Amino acid sequence: MYCYPVDLVPDDNDTVIASVPDLPGCHTFGDTEADALHHAVDAVRTMISGLMNERRGIPAPSPAEGRPVVRLPLLDGLKVRLYAEMRQQGVTQVDLARRLSKTQKEVWRLLDVSHASRMDQMEAAFAALGLIIEAEVREAA
Repeated sequence: MYCYPVDLVPDDNDTVIASVPDLPGCHTFGDTEADALHHAVDAVRTMISGLMNERRGIPAPSPAEGRPVVRLPLLDGLKVRLYAEMRQQGVTQVDLARRLSKTQKEVWRLLDVSHASRMDQMEAAFAALGLIIEAEVREAA
């Protein structure tokens, strides 16, 4: 769903710097490339959470073009998509809360990537925007 390409560059401290070009300022590091990619998932989640808290747009991932990618966890990707759909449709958290007969705090939790929302809640939120969630399972690349 949200797979951001990562640039990996060894540095002078025997570590590997991971940068996410689609999210300016999103950098982390690790002892190895695999370790740096592992940390990059948290860096992307943190950056996206900050953008959402500031009510800013979330840049779409660019093509990987042979670079490694970090994939947002499924629930995080759904939260980002919900946020993007709300922005596109001009629906505020208050509007969505009304449509769902929920409090604004409950809707805020649906958008919080650090909160473990239930799938039925996510489905209801998308339905309130006139959308459905469909799952797809495929072989890993």
